[in-house]
Amino acid sequence: MPPLDVGLIGAGGIARAHLPAWTALGARVTILSTDGRAEQLAAKYAEFGVTAVQSLAELLDRSTVVDVCTPTYTHRQLVLGAITAGRHVVCEKPLSLDVAEAREMADAARAAGVLLFPAHVVRYFPAYAALAGAVAKGEIGDPAVLRFTRSGCFPVWAPWFSDPALSGGILVDQMIHDLDFARLLAGDVVRVHAQVRGKQDAGAVAGDVATGTAVLTHASGAVSHVLGVWGLPDLPFRTTFRIAGPGGILEHDSTAHRGFRVLAQGTRPRGEGIPGSPMTESPYLTELREFAAAVQGGPAPRVTAHDGVEAVRIACAAAESARTGAPVELKVTEEAGL
Repeated sequence: MPPLDVGLIGAGGIARAHLPAWTALGARVTILSTDGRAEQLAAKYAEFGVTAVQSLAELLDRSTVVDVCTPTYTHRQLVLGAITAGRHVVCEKPLSLDVAEAREMADAARAAGVLLFPAHVVRYFPAYAALAGAVAKGEIGDPAVLRFTRSGCFPVWAPWFSDPALSGGILVDQMIHDLDFARLLAGDVVRVHAQVRGKQDAGAVAGDVATGTAVLTHASGAVSHVLGVWGLPDLPFRTTFRIAGPGGILEHDSTAHRGFRVLAQGTRPRGEGIPGSPMTESPYLTELREFAAAVQGGPAPRVTAHDGVEAVRIACAAAESARTGAPVELKVTEEAGL
């Protein structure tokens, strides 16, 4: 593929996962960050021609694609600004903390004729991609009961993570991966009942614990159970799934199959980590390659703007249920109606 001109907004943990993928794809990358770290990160990748700029206008002027890797509460303004400028956009999950805002972003991209790609990287992890393929082929029949777990240490390296007003908390920030995957496998969600225990506020410190649980009822009649844990500093990153249908069971435990471990990206505080793969291609490279191909006329990526909106809708319903203690009913929406 011809090289892309990519504007990377943000220089934190997830930006440091995306940047090696972009350089591997031969992209010309420009970085912008408000925390003063863009120059440091660009210097580490100077051999690839990565540079830092001081303004959004300069970044947009130098880019055909914008990759938004900033805290969730900043996404709307940055994404809409890039779309208004006619740029294709990658946006880290979740698109927004508000369903109406997520729809606004998807609608704006559609109206502008550009691609808005929610970076739901779990869909690109080999075990999960294999699961999706097996279910799509009907290897176990229609999924009936689905269970997902996701656990890791409490994300205290960036204070905004633990503040639900800024990140959405464990239900919206962490568990959205599995809420999205449950919908992918079992279809639209019509009821959500969720609960959160532990500490979720801006004052969280290492040693705090938060857990989230969500039970999803799908229009198909399937039921999904999702568990998320933000735990103690020595809690290893772990994911599991177990999907049962009339034709059998598909299951995976990331600690039983050492295909994945937590890899630090650059210089980071001890304990901070994001999922990575030491044995296969980085899922971040896989997802960004698929997006880049779509931008250049290839097939549409496996994650659509509609998927991103629906993931936000389910996660926000879970947050509302946890707040009120009551289940939340959802209506099935058509993609064309967004």
